[in-house]
Amino acid sequence: MELHDIYYNKPEYIETASGNKVSRQSVLCGSQNIVLNGKTIIMSDSIIRGDLANVRIGRHCVVSQKAVIRPPFKKFSKGVAFFPIHIGDHVLIEEDSIINAAQVGSYVHIGKNCIIGRRCILKDCCAIGDNTVLPPETVVPPFTMFSGSPGRFDSELPECTQDLMIDITRSYYQHFKANETRK
Repeated sequence: MELHDIYYNKPEYIETASGNKVSRQSVLCGSQNIVLNGKTIIMSDSIIRGDLANVRIGRHCVVSQKAVIRPPFKKFSKGVAFFPIHIGDHVLIEEDSIINAAQVGSYVHIGKNCIIGRRCILKDCCAIGDNTVLPPETVVPPFTMFSGSPGRFDSELPECTQDLMIDITRSYYQHFKANETRK
């Protein structure tokens, strides 16, 4: 399945030296605590809360429109503590998803309109189906698909999941092209 070109308005995105493409319409709170490792796309209306704790996003990741990445927290008697969130390489987070996980491994696909509960751990090579709600502290094992509300094991993924996710995220980046404005 060949991906069609996705055009964006060049002035609406900032391109960094390492190839990250960040929408000016996205909200990056505490940008000094947000690390993008390269060739990552942050689309419009997405929110990354680096003001709460460190957020690290790997290479070739896609954060789609209206997605929210928020570090997980734990309540204590003296207040609330936020913990860093690490997202691996080649991760696709689709529209309207809220990520509150402790860790998202590499080669992970999170579908549209998902809620990943606080301190969840998504291991490498797993997938979350559209409209899934993962309860807090859920661990999603490698090569599994979770779906539903609450999110439960749905099916196993093929051993080639890593290669598929590399192809999908690289292809997405290559087809995410600036719309050249004509004068």
